[in-house]
Amino acid sequence: MLIDTYGRVATDLRVSLTDRCNLRCTYCMPEEGLQWLAKPDLLTDDEIVRLIRIAVTQLGITEVRFTGGEPLLRPGLVGIVERVAQLEPRPQMSLTTNGIGLKRTAAALKQAGLDRVNVSLDTLRPDVFKTLTRRDRHKDVIAGLEAASEAGLTPVKVNSVLMSGLNEDEAPELLAWAVEHDYELRFIEQMPLDAQHGWKRDGMITAGDILASLRTRFDLTPEGSGERGSAPAERWLVDGGPQRVGVIASVTRPFCSACDRTRLTADGQVRTCLFASEETDLRAALRSDSGDDEIARVWKLAMWGKKAGSGLDDPTFLQPERPMSAIGG
Repeated sequence: MLIDTYGRVATDLRVSLTDRCNLRCTYCMPEEGLQWLAKPDLLTDDEIVRLIRIAVTQLGITEVRFTGGEPLLRPGLVGIVERVAQLEPRPQMSLTTNGIGLKRTAAALKQAGLDRVNVSLDTLRPDVFKTLTRRDRHKDVIAGLEAASEAGLTPVKVNSVLMSGLNEDEAPELLAWAVEHDYELRFIEQMPLDAQHGWKRDGMITAGDILASLRTRFDLTPEGSGERGSAPAERWLVDGGPQRVGVIASVTRPFCSACDRTRLTADGQVRTCLFASEETDLRAALRSDSGDDEIARVWKLAMWGKKAGSGLDDPTFLQPERPMSAIGG
């Protein structure tokens, strides 16, 4: 069991498969990209599967989310999913993606055992998409969402970040579109995870701003705290339901007290929090022929030291040195 000193138990594992991405979103990385991890530093497919097996069979993990960078850029992704699906007990598996490669891979991922996907899409306007991502790939994301739905990777969740001066007015339009296509929309407050450290608390589009905008067009009924559990999103029924919309307010309404996550970076580091400044090296243990029990012990010790909160509610918060693409969302 992965328990910390505050009594929280981690059952949800986020696995970053690569730090690379085929977009250059302004809130994540600079236009020229980043210095990518060298291939020898990345975990191999076998190492990833082994760590997930240890997490599932010895540490109580019941959910695995594959992230990046962009996880669809990992050549062995389908094989990793297929192998994890064979574990006993079998964990629930999901994928967070920008959706560009989903049209090509959705059916194969479903057949391999993937349960569902989260797709990042911040705008319905191709010109705004190009400005936000520095790439002209809007139609590919839309096609990927359709392919995911057709393949049965449901519920298909859409993650949107609103930014001042770019897409801050799109909340009602995005929700109407999501309801029409039976996608579950979740707005995420912009977080300080950009490599260029350009995030500023002032001017950020907050959860309150998002809800006020949505209520100009929709009737929103709180789902209730009992339904939320440890999920990061507060959810509302849209016009009485059954459709829902969520808001992840990491900055203005932290939910750290209910956090059930542990994170594994693409180069084999355990992170207790997306915003943690410390990491624990499992890659070294893997490559020094440590046994499963020893790796599990190191992982438990790392999680035991998890802090009470992310620190985002502190005005003096300092961003992690590693950008989102290297950590995994």
